Amino acid sequence: MNTRQLGKDGPHLTEIGLGAWAMGGPGKFGWGPQDDQESIRTIHKAIDSGINWIDTAAVYGLGHSEKVVGQAIKNKRDNVFIATKCGQPWDENRRVRTDSRPESIRKECEGSLERLDIDVIDLYQIHWPDPQTNMEDSWGEMVRLKEEGKVRYIGVSNFGVDLLEKCQTIHAVQSLQPPYSILHRAKYPEVENEILTWCRQNRVGVVTYSSIQTGLLTGKFDHQKLEELANGDWRRRNEFFQEPLFSKSITMVEALKPIADKYEKSITELAIAWVLMNDAVTSAIVGARRPDQIEKNVGGTDWDISDGDMEKIQHLMNEIMA
Repeated sequence: MNTRQLGKDGPHLTEIGLGAWAMGGPGKFGWGPQDDQESIRTIHKAIDSGINWIDTAAVYGLGHSEKVVGQAIKNKRDNVFIATKCGQPWDENRRVRTDSRPESIRKECEGSLERLDIDVIDLYQIHWPDPQTNMEDSWGEMVRLKEEGKVRYIGVSNFGVDLLEKCQTIHAVQSLQPPYSILHRAKYPEVENEILTWCRQNRVGVVTYSSIQTGLLTGKFDHQKLEELANGDWRRRNEFFQEPLFSKSITMVEALKPIADKYEKSITELAIAWVLMNDAVTSAIVGARRPDQIEKNVGGTDWDISDGDMEKIQHLMNEIMA
């Protein structure tokens, strides 16, 4: 699998990273029931297929995703780059809050290292902006963790240009993790037009999440499938799974099928390839819950969509998702 360098001086990551969110299992921030052994087999399949990095977060399953990832990479640590996130701690009643105070970041880092059972986190990211804490204080603590050797690289997730610039004045931002997909681009063009443009100009790596829009760009969803989502699946609250966006998204997927068929690819593969057509993007994070999904995802790399078809996709965005 092709690799791209993360930022101006970072490691080379494969064009797909394995997203481990669903491996956290059910809960307010979960995807419904998930078998841990199936998750471990999925991680092993990803590594065997050439994927060299995994993205998780402390809040996924309130630590459970990190534990599963840690179990899966035993004896495979040298073959995989681990990214996780902080800034969403929970209390004894499992209530999550946004908290990027320096003391919280440090405590979370120690917890993640223990759950992952590793000596150093390869990429540590602030998960969401914390309006109650000065970003200079939060980012300063991230820099200290790097200087102490607890983390190798530091990045952020869900940040806008204003906060990125604040961080950059203190220490270089290695990477940004924004939501980015065909459907998300249609609804929120500013991510591409403003944020990705800034990252390209400042040589900040970009690892996208929701690259297949939490499953909508698999071509498997319809209104019946929507009703079958588990009660513990967070997508029930997501705007793309609500009307009118859900019906528009399904119509968009149907319109994309002829383009995917032209390349003898699936909708999923087309959606991943589309994300990777943006040269600001280092890697697309794609979640998986079963080994067979890995096989379907890796087909989204190592090929290009023609300029004409990229224009067709843009036209469909404007026509259907407006």
